[in-house]
Amino acid sequence: MIVARSSEQKKLRDSLNVNEAQFIAIYGRRRIGKTYLVNKTYENEMVFSHAGIYNGTYKEQLQAFTNKLDYYGLKNFEKPKNWIDAFYLLVKLIDQSKKDKKVIFLDELSWMSTKNSGFTKALENFWNSYMSNRNDIILIVCASATSWIIDNIIHNKGGLHNRVTYSINLKQFSLCEVEEYFQKKKIDFTRRQLIELYMILGGVPYYLNLIQKDLSLASNIDKLFVGDSAILKNENDYLYRGLFENPEGYIKIVKALANGTKAGMTRNDLIKASKQTENGNFSKKIEELEQCGIIRIYNPFGKSKKTSIIQLIDNFTLFYYKFLASNPNDENFFSSIINTSKWISWSGLAFERVCLEHIKQIKTALEIGGVKTEVCSFYTTKNEENGIYGSQIDLLIVRNDETINLCEMKFSNKPYLVTAKDIEKMEIKRSDLMNITKTKYSIIPTLIVSPDAARNAYSNEFPSIVTSDDLFKY
Repeated sequence: MIVARSSEQKKLRDSLNVNEAQFIAIYGRRRIGKTYLVNKTYENEMVFSHAGIYNGTYKEQLQAFTNKLDYYGLKNFEKPKNWIDAFYLLVKLIDQSKKDKKVIFLDELSWMSTKNSGFTKALENFWNSYMSNRNDIILIVCASATSWIIDNIIHNKGGLHNRVTYSINLKQFSLCEVEEYFQKKKIDFTRRQLIELYMILGGVPYYLNLIQKDLSLASNIDKLFVGDSAILKNENDYLYRGLFENPEGYIKIVKALANGTKAGMTRNDLIKASKQTENGNFSKKIEELEQCGIIRIYNPFGKSKKTSIIQLIDNFTLFYYKFLASNPNDENFFSSIINTSKWISWSGLAFERVCLEHIKQIKTALEIGGVKTEVCSFYTTKNEENGIYGSQIDLLIVRNDETINLCEMKFSNKPYLVTAKDIEKMEIKRSDLMNITKTKYSIIPTLIVSPDAARNAYSNEFPSIVTSDDLFKY
């Protein structure tokens, strides 16, 4: 069952009709469904498939690859001494195939490319010397280490420069895709529960596949994370070790962001909080974390690029450091906190991140889907002398039609009742935004609320209201 991957699957299937060799790179965070997508799309055309071994040595990687050659039917061959030999044997295996189109799938490529192994050079030789001039070959390479595949394959400056036909950055499911997935699995969660689940797991297919239909949301989370047999108990560690060869520095950065403010940190503040050194190595870590979708970097509205903010946005990581880093051992841990003030407070912040991940749906609901926009935040400290109250605005949609949607996001267990205090806070934010930035754009107060807004005199002060149902649209 493939859900929400129709465009990616079509692109892969279309490659079967191209009369020249195809070199396709697929990347995305761990557990996002890269392997599943390739295997399901090319069930009938697969000639060879192999995945690297996590933390495997050069000898172990080469031996595992050799074993796969035997498994796929190559007979009477000498054991390869290096990767050049191994790929030449793969050429022989491919030549044995009678299939019209021959798909070769190399998964977790970065794990195979151990230090000083010569793997990348051997891959270059394999493609350039034997595969690139054929019209029956589709080579698929994948890696969870997003930064590795971008640097070493997609943006390769050596023998693989410009060899990739196209690349696919496989993203997590959106809310509507999660709902579709659960419908096909016959799991009956309400939209509120799906949003709460999204706050915890994001739209990562592997995590979603672990949800059991006979358990409540709270019981599912307890079963996944708490207890010695919990399948996701150590997932945070596995996630970062799967993404990065030396994950310790990355984890320090992520942990500092998780313990900081919801808006994020400046570069200098993050360096201090994570006890890192200001150098190219730190810059590389930030770039790689952004490529993997763990963080985002944005410029607050009206500020220079020198004041860019680094913000942690990965749902799973944020949930882990808020609730699981202390390693709770109560098997009913989540069930006991889900309706507490701690959870309610956190879920309000988490809903804001869900909204940031569904800007496309918000724009559609606002009927500005075709308008070019910039999504950013805004903050200013208090300055009474200049009439500045001090504001934090988490979502501004700045539009090319000289309009700004100033968004207020609220998560509730019932239709949200807009109050006079909400209107007062909105006016303060609007005033600060205008006074600090001197913007000439018109500003539209916009309420994004789950599940809906109770209609009263105060709700009319929001000309635009987006509901959770809007977030579930394609």
